[in-house]
Amino acid sequence: MNALLAADCGSTTTKVILIEKKDGAYRQTWRGEAPTTVEAPAEDVTAGLLAAVREIEELSGRKLIEAGKIISPGSPGKGADAFVSTSSAGGGLKMLVCGVAGSMSVDSAKKCALGAGAIILEALAANDGKTAHAKILRIQQLKPDIILLAGGTDGGAVSQILEAAELIAAARPAPRFAGGAKLPLIYAGNALARKDVARILGGRIELHVAENIRPGIAAENLEPARRKILELFLNHVMARAPGYGKLKAWAHAPILPTPAAVGRILELVGAQGGGDALAIDVGGATTDVFSIVSGSQHRSVSANLGVSFSIANLLRRAGCESITRWLPFPMEEGDLRDALKNKMIRPSTIPQTVRELMLEHAAAREAVRLAFQDHRRPLPVTDARQGRTISAVFPRTPETAPAGAPRFGTIIASGGLLAHAPRRLQTLMMLVDALEPEGITTLAVDSIFMLPHLGALRQINEAAAADVLHRDCLLTLGSCVAPRGAGSPGEKCFEFLIRGPAGRTFGGSLAAGDIRRLPLEGRFEITVRPARGFDFGAGKGKALTAKLLGGPAGILLDARGRPLPWERSPASRRERIHRWHSEIGLYPDWNHES
Repeated sequence: MNALLAADCGSTTTKVILIEKKDGAYRQTWRGEAPTTVEAPAEDVTAGLLAAVREIEELSGRKLIEAGKIISPGSPGKGADAFVSTSSAGGGLKMLVCGVAGSMSVDSAKKCALGAGAIILEALAANDGKTAHAKILRIQQLKPDIILLAGGTDGGAVSQILEAAELIAAARPAPRFAGGAKLPLIYAGNALARKDVARILGGRIELHVAENIRPGIAAENLEPARRKILELFLNHVMARAPGYGKLKAWAHAPILPTPAAVGRILELVGAQGGGDALAIDVGGATTDVFSIVSGSQHRSVSANLGVSFSIANLLRRAGCESITRWLPFPMEEGDLRDALKNKMIRPSTIPQTVRELMLEHAAAREAVRLAFQDHRRPLPVTDARQGRTISAVFPRTPETAPAGAPRFGTIIASGGLLAHAPRRLQTLMMLVDALEPEGITTLAVDSIFMLPHLGALRQINEAAAADVLHRDCLLTLGSCVAPRGAGSPGEKCFEFLIRGPAGRTFGGSLAAGDIRRLPLEGRFEITVRPARGFDFGAGKGKALTAKLLGGPAGILLDARGRPLPWERSPASRRERIHRWHSEIGLYPDWNHES
């Protein structure tokens, strides 16, 4: 395969990339985009796709379209050897989740649907306090692509899950895309209730059965239902969406929901030695968080937690003080509310002053912090495949607890605000401040949102996906070196020795409360020797040697403490923030005295 096309048919824009094999490695060479055309007047997703491919034709000089379709297989200088695609067009995969207990089966069903790349329209539970009449009306209004019905442990009581099935049958839900087809429903609950669920739903619903997602009170089994969701998305949902019959026929691999594709490429990051990996996509309306921990994928969507369209909700959740604590200058509450709500009204505006930029970055820190809190609040259950407690991966913590992350080897930023900060150091610091990573962490950014394309490509050519991921997609920002623990200001925290190419070495020590940036790019090795009470991952007070990556943001040596310290006095907080910014040159164009 010497030439590959990968597309992401987004809700508003279709983005296509051309990948070519050059000098034995795959590289992303050209990129095109056009408005997505799944809705009127075109009502054919391939119209926007072909427009984006034509842009690549014009830029590259390579003929890719003939007789109204992509040329495949390709030949030297013409066509593509393979084509893959993801999709969130028309709003992506929309699902309704129904179950018995909101804190058990429904939460497990939500995790399953999110892991498959779905947008959850509603989650209804037997114990959610809504009347049967209200639930029936809500089901009728939603028009989802797929319903996921779960509840009850295998061999347990069946009455409540049958009641849920009866509500769905009474509602007679219609699918989002017309055409006379029945709405698919996946039953992934108590195996004893399967026959009765089929009898109740009768011919009104297209019933599919998967293994129980909650076979025991303390066990989850999400993968079978997740696979079934992806199968139905490809063969039922996409088959009825405008133009997707053609798109499916052109593709050389299953069309994936965009978030599911991101999860697949993140798995590759972890498998290739990046260790546990975390990706944060901060958007205008939502913030998505993906993580790979010990090979197990987790995804969460913090709806209405964004930095433009839903920034007023971010302000409500975070509170004024949590946002202003990141600012080195005073700001009245009324001015803060006005500034953020102006961003909501005019979401496409960009900061015109350094102060406005600092405020936008402060809001982004809180969006990341709160979204990660949402992500790491799972059920204390056992993964049925690996027999381990998920709560051990992300310990349950109260809302007010610090965001202290597990020791991720790699953290990836995505989304316009993080990807396009004026300085790469600013992106790195937004992640470090919000997530408070511990140990040795590599931070990177997906600068042109190519992760979904590569997740789809991984299905047919993992080598190409890996080459483009590391050579063209992920820009390494730098690394953060930070121990767990906190000490009194001035108290010794750790010593370090960095060894680089050609025998170059950099060494020194940091006291508690200090932060230092080394402007280094490339590959290094670091040995850290923490003081008693501080831990880099080998144990308190124990030395650790690890690989280290520098980048345009450099290497950040962070001895500020975990969790980050905050004074009660607003003036003291501002002075500390100003000192942190000054020590690493975060906003060099800002005058503290002005």
